[in-house]
Amino acid sequence: MEFDDQRLFLTETEADGRGVQPATDHSSSSPLQIFEQRIVPVVLSGGGGSRLWPFSTNETPKQFLPLVGQKSLFREALDRVRDRLHFSAPIVVGSMRHADLCERELVRESPSARLILEPCARNTAAAVAMAAALARMEHGDDSLVLVMPSDHVIDDVPAFHAAVRAGEAAARAGRLVTFGIRPTGPDTGYGYLHMGAELASAPGVMEVARFVEKPPLDIAQAMVQGGEHLWNAGIFLVRAGTLLTELAKFAPEIANSARMAIATAAREGIRVMPALDSLSHCPSESIDYAVMEHSSRVATVPMSPGWSDLGSWDALASLVGASGTEGPVTVLDCDNCYIRSDGLEVAALGVSDLIIVASGQRLLVLPRGRSQEVKRLLAAMDAIAPEPVIEGALPSASMAA
Repeated sequence: MEFDDQRLFLTETEADGRGVQPATDHSSSSPLQIFEQRIVPVVLSGGGGSRLWPFSTNETPKQFLPLVGQKSLFREALDRVRDRLHFSAPIVVGSMRHADLCERELVRESPSARLILEPCARNTAAAVAMAAALARMEHGDDSLVLVMPSDHVIDDVPAFHAAVRAGEAAARAGRLVTFGIRPTGPDTGYGYLHMGAELASAPGVMEVARFVEKPPLDIAQAMVQGGEHLWNAGIFLVRAGTLLTELAKFAPEIANSARMAIATAAREGIRVMPALDSLSHCPSESIDYAVMEHSSRVATVPMSPGWSDLGSWDALASLVGASGTEGPVTVLDCDNCYIRSDGLEVAALGVSDLIIVASGQRLLVLPRGRSQEVKRLLAAMDAIAPEPVIEGALPSASMAA
């Protein structure tokens, strides 16, 4: 089936005319403030979530798991932007490996939801660029895109909506508006935003003086005490045209690869499938490194919506307090431990400051405070894994010996 590049899909108005009813926002007891026009949500869902191994795996990464409630994190992300009076149907960017997992949730959205399936992982800059190119194609240069990861927790959704509303005017004026989290304490696992002056034309929106990479503890403590730094949540609001212009300026190879990937992508239902050769040579960079850290247009809205990126077992454990257990777990005389199992019976006696997680045939044990190192542990496991035996192959010299 062939498509016209200038008009590839039904508009939201046409979709509504075919019987799609606006969804209501059940997360808030009061209606959302009216935005100037509907915002296009872009949900990034290509991550592997390896730091939450063994629950999170390449086949079923953390965004598709109900880690903090009955719904998956991916479903929660979609629910935050499901009010069709204020948000257009979402654009999701995910891995081809997880196509069915994504589509299973998206079929509950309107027919104009889109699922961009990456044939290879190329980090967030390429993912955001493809989503912006598709948003511009369907909604125009002036469409606002709200980019957000699919694996974050936001407890206070009305507060999040209020922050988006606060940043809307600045984004429409050409700013790249990020959403910074007011720190609850020093944390070396996050990047930081150093706030500058408030924008005269947008109350509550601050200049971003600079980005700060994940700092050592002493520097993180000083920044939090100073009150001028926010955690970088990786959520931002920007005109599709502005984002693509900034990408072309600072990362032209990524911008060109993404544009071609969308222009030549195969399409089937809600799926948009770029060819491997359109992305295989695209640089793999984060959107922060490719654009945000270089652009003079970046601003931020400080917010406190009960946010966590669930980037480690320590982060998840902090949501349940000093100690917590989930699943078939028995503990006696344990202190400051987080113990979770999805089936294996776990018993602990007289231990403290541990994270113990069991899933299937896999068991993880580590001290509290070191869960950011799980990737290092997985690399070590891969290094000592036995070589696969290929039927009919000659043994290696070491095996023969």
